[in-house]
Amino acid sequence: MPDQNNKAQEIIIDDYIDITSDRCPMTFVKTKLKIEKMQSGQILEVFLNEGEPLKNVPLSAQELGHHILDIAEQPDKKTYKILIRKK
Repeated sequence: MPDQNNKAQEIIIDDYIDITSDRCPMTFVKTKLKIEKMQSGQILEVFLNEGEPLKNVPLSAQELGHHILDIAEQPDKKTYKILIRKK
């Protein structure tokens, strides 16, 4: 899923959203609304829980043409950080 070619570049985060307290389908709805407010090429940092959100948010973002730059498990082993570049 992540675009391995972009990992070597320095990544500047343009905005972030924490959806760890939300449940599907609101996890992607909130992510999509945040992305819609951004400019093409900007990067959104998303914090979310393992399980359904981790599966659905990156997949849905890719289906809309956005690029997943990275998916990283956080130290608590329950949450993840995803970097999405807007198409």
